[in-house]
Order: sequence, then C-alpha cells, then structure tokens
Amino acid sequence: MVGFLSLDDVDTEELHGIVERSAGVLDRPEPLAQRLSGKILGVYFAKTSTRTRTAFTSAALRLGASVIPYGPNDLQLNTGESLHDTGRMFGAMLDGLVMRTAGPLEDMRLVAHSSGLPVVNAMAAQEHPTQGVCDAASMLRHFGQVDGLSVLYVGEGNNTAVALGKILSTYRGVTVVFATPKGYGLDAALLGSLQEKGAASGSRFVETHDLDAVDMTADVVYTTRWQTTGTAKPSADWREDFRPFHVDDEVMARWPNAVFMHDLPAHRGDEVKGSVLDGDRSIAWEQARMKYGSAVAILEWIYRDAR
Repeated sequence: MVGFLSLDDVDTEELHGIVERSAGVLDRPEPLAQRLSGKILGVYFAKTSTRTRTAFTSAALRLGASVIPYGPNDLQLNTGESLHDTGRMFGAMLDGLVMRTAGPLEDMRLVAHSSGLPVVNAMAAQEHPTQGVCDAASMLRHFGQVDGLSVLYVGEGNNTAVALGKILSTYRGVTVVFATPKGYGLDAALLGSLQEKGAASGSRFVETHDLDAVDMTADVVYTTRWQTTGTAKPSADWREDFRPFHVDDEVMARWPNAVFMHDLPAHRGDEVKGSVLDGDRSIAWEQARMKYGSAVAILEWIYRDAR
C-alpha cells in the first residue's frame, strides 16, 4: 500500500520526478497510458472543491479507472459509523481513495490502515500535499527550474503554506519568506524544521508579520484565500488583521520581475486585487490547470507497478 498522504512520506528523488511529470503532462498532452484500467477509485470530498475534485476525477478517468464520487452526506459516517469500519468497507470494494476532509491527517492514515488502500490526501487540516506538487510544477514549468527561486508567500500559514514550504525545502538554494498576520503564522516546530533542512541545502525560510518590512528579490508572489476551507478564525476582527496583507498593484510593483500565484478560489478585494489576479503577470490560471497534471502524476506514481 503506497498512498500520498504527506510530502514527508515521499523520497525526494521520487517527489521531484512527480513534479517533473506534472509539468510534462501539460507540455505533452498526448493520450495517457491506461495505468488504472480495470481499477475503481473512490473520490470522497467532505468539503467543497472545484479544481482538486475535477482534476483527480478527470485524471482517473483518462488513466482508465472507473470513479465512484462521495459527497459530505453520502456515507454512513453521518450516522455514526466509525472511520475504521468505513475504511474496511472501502478496502473490500475499491482499489484506491482520494480524500478531502479538512480534518486531521491522522484520520486519513486510519482509513489507509483499515482499508489497506492507497489514499491520496486531497486536503487535510495540517497539509495540502497535492497543492504543493502543483505549485512546484507550476514554478518548474514557468522558470525551467525550482532550485534558486525566491518566493514571497503572503497570508495565513495554512495547509497550502505548509505544503509549499515542505516541497520547496527539497530543492536547493531557495528563499521563502512567509509574510503572515500575527497569530496566523506557521507552526513554530514546522518552521524550525524547514530552517534546519534549508541550512543543509543552502535554502532560507523566514517568517515575518510585517509585509512592508520584507526586503528580498522575489521571483514569485503567492497568496491564498483568507478564509481557508473548513476553518474558522479565533478573532471576530480577523479581517483587520489580514487587511495589511492584501496583494494589490502597489505590492506587486515592489517586485517588478515577480509572477503572481494563487491556489484559488480567489476573493477579489480580500487577499488580492482583481487587476493582479487577472493581470499579465499572473500565472494563477496555468497553476490551476496544473492541478490536473499533478493529479495524473500522483496517480501514475501510486500505480506505477500496475500492468
């Protein structure tokens, strides 16, 4: 059983191969080998999704699988059946499972263990690993390499930020500055881990709570929706905390050579101004297309021994 639950679980060389394949899917859109022919894949999304759900469903179908979709009200989990028992049922009838819950990653590990199936983490509270693959592949496709890039991440230290930090820490000579509202930053232990890993590869990971004070040469300015799916803010005045982290034309003018990235969905006027998101320096829409490429690459990697 080999799934894709956390970027920490994947060997660096294999992870980079997945990133390269993701970019290659968009660059070379030939018909895919039917690696999943005869397999049945469950796609369980307990939380809303446009890009990730569509990407994995279309990728599975184009790789030859049949797909059973499950929404938030479709399983007996709603009537009190345990995750363990649900996983055992999945294991008896499916060949794999893609899950988005916004709940604990350990819940997905429990389902993987009880089912014996490869499980893909399409988003958990702690980490969004498929987004990390998509982001690195988008950078690779645009710049031709990931090593040496400088990335400014603006916004909450959420599961997207975690995945971005983890995957960029596997490359060499990168600089990542997380500009986050105070109280909404990365977990201190994770940031320490990224810094320790970066020290061994010539990379730098920094967190600041003052966007105006950021002094760097950025290749990428990246932001994300302020209201993360499935979460709530502890303060009723959280919008005031986030307002200084709005990415508008003035912010982008500080880094005139940077491209703009966003994991979408976007709320124009909150985290980003519409003219930035839709401007000629934005690669957010190609980044969204890369969701499909990364879904193909991840499924191919999971079922790489299938005949």
